[in-house]
Amino acid sequence: MQEITRTKLLKVKNMKKIRAAVVGYGNIGVYSVQALEAAKDFEIAGIVRRQGDKDKPLELTPYEVVDDITKLKDVDVAILAAPTRSCPEYAEKISALGINTVDSFDIHGSILDYRTKQMENNKRTNTVSVIAAGWDPGSDSVVRILLESLAPEGLSYTNFGPGRSMGHSVVARSKKGVKEALSMTIPLGEGIHRRMVYVELEEGANLEDVTKELKADDYFAHDELHVFAVPSVAALNDVGHGVHMTRKGVSGKTHNQHFSVDMNINIPALTAQVLVNVARASFRLAPGCYTMPEIPVIDMLPGSREEIIATLV
Repeated sequence: MQEITRTKLLKVKNMKKIRAAVVGYGNIGVYSVQALEAAKDFEIAGIVRRQGDKDKPLELTPYEVVDDITKLKDVDVAILAAPTRSCPEYAEKISALGINTVDSFDIHGSILDYRTKQMENNKRTNTVSVIAAGWDPGSDSVVRILLESLAPEGLSYTNFGPGRSMGHSVVARSKKGVKEALSMTIPLGEGIHRRMVYVELEEGANLEDVTKELKADDYFAHDELHVFAVPSVAALNDVGHGVHMTRKGVSGKTHNQHFSVDMNINIPALTAQVLVNVARASFRLAPGCYTMPEIPVIDMLPGSREEIIATLV
């Protein structure tokens, strides 16, 4: 383990709190602050947002709010609560400062490429990045891999919803002519989904043009998509979501092994908790870039391994 990681790990072992900065203050940023406030082994170094401390939210009164992470002192780890497509850029820039990073990057097909590039950055700067560590990819990925290990031959299905997809809603909101957007995921079974997108259009915007842009985006290109113009997205919004994961397969030579996992959750709250968990674990890893399944689950909890083994194993 290289020197910078060893030094930070000693700080944790000596019961000095981990100083975390939250980069971005949207849905995930808000819940990340709450998760850090609840974690006894962390303290908040500050929040980074584009407008800095201008119009500072009342709940952030106790904290330093800046427009650049370099204005904060003694940051150990940065929680990247920014739009997913900006995470690689933030991770590269912040790791260059000698700061660990964690994020919930959620474009499944781009994770390996992101990991490969950021791995070079981390090894060069003796830092750790944990990427794609949210709900899915993230905690669901860990469960999928565990289930496949229990029945190596077989089929797995991940069925999302019904509920709001945070990532898809952000992407829909970014399209030209869209004032606000809500993307609902409807499970059709066997891992197939329908995307129901509700948009508030800006004056002069055309629903057909917005629909065409969404269908061309990789976020939406692989699922059935329906787009509707509505007068108020706020009147429809609900942060609840869920997932039903199943695997049916073979353990050894024994067939008909059937596993099922259900979750009904608030996505930003769960994502924020995962980010805090992997931020903690990052100080027990050698310099490099990791996805969540690569990290021992035991290291995501506070306390020593011996304490956790004595109570949970």
